[in-house]
Amino acid sequence: MSRTLRVIDTTGPASEPAPGETPLRIAIATNDMAYLGAHFGSAKTFAVYDVWKTGHRFVAAHAFDNVTKQKGKHDDQDDKITPKVEALKGCALLFALAIGGPSAAKIVRAGIHPIKRKDPEPIEEVLEQVKVMLNGTPPPFLRKILGTEDKPDFMDEYETEETV
Repeated sequence: MSRTLRVIDTTGPASEPAPGETPLRIAIATNDMAYLGAHFGSAKTFAVYDVWKTGHRFVAAHAFDNVTKQKGKHDDQDDKITPKVEALKGCALLFALAIGGPSAAKIVRAGIHPIKRKDPEPIEEVLEQVKVMLNGTPPPFLRKILGTEDKPDFMDEYETEETV
């Protein structure tokens, strides 16, 4: 069984993306809504946020009762992965401590890029790291998602090099 909690804010968020800026929707595997601290299959909850250069907003929490036991083996009788993938559709990134090959393949097919983290860390730190990345030079696949796919002009660098 799964449940989804969405926040409905009638007062409006304190911060909004700049006009024309597309927020990046991310999911974080968690068991306590405070830390990125779960493997994909065993995560009881996925916290979903919209993140932009200057802020972020909590969007939803998807909770699951039927999770794997982190043993590296899945019960073929009961698909515990597909409902999670379905719930995360629309997210661009998924942060988790680990994700198995078959689960990663399903996530990637859904258009979500999985990012494995070595150790648990506060969700707020993950959100700050995403903001720093958005303010720097995001990887090409993210620039495409964000609609900022400006290709670098390598001729600028070439013209400044000295010819021998």
